[in-house]
Amino acid sequence: MNKPPATAGLRHVALFVSDLDACENFYVELLGMRVEWRPDPDNVYLTSGNDSLALHRTPPDQLPEGPQRLDHMGFAIRTPEAIDAWYEYLKAQHVPIKTMPRTHRDGARSFYCTDPAGTILQLIYHSSFTAK
Repeated sequence: MNKPPATAGLRHVALFVSDLDACENFYVELLGMRVEWRPDPDNVYLTSGNDSLALHRTPPDQLPEGPQRLDHMGFAIRTPEAIDAWYEYLKAQHVPIKTMPRTHRDGARSFYCTDPAGTILQLIYHSSFTAK
């Protein structure tokens, strides 16, 4: 059997969160996503235009067991200079910052922070990202 063509990229991530309102506010108000669909009070689907982030409220008595296997999620940034602007902006908004911006060996530039649920995010510029 031949290997099919490579995927078209990551489009959808779904997260369990205990504080849905705080997480929605973080992604909408701070990162600029918009609500795409709210099927009920415990679920919201957000988008930046070509992606989908689902936030699912998890009742305290139903938190998933075992270790979280998600390392981090990456958000594409269009210029290396914008990485520093995002860093300063999120820091001023009291978002927990994990690393300072740095330039990688391949020319990418990024830093890490966390959302209100503790999910690690990487804001990253890479030359392979095309500006839209």
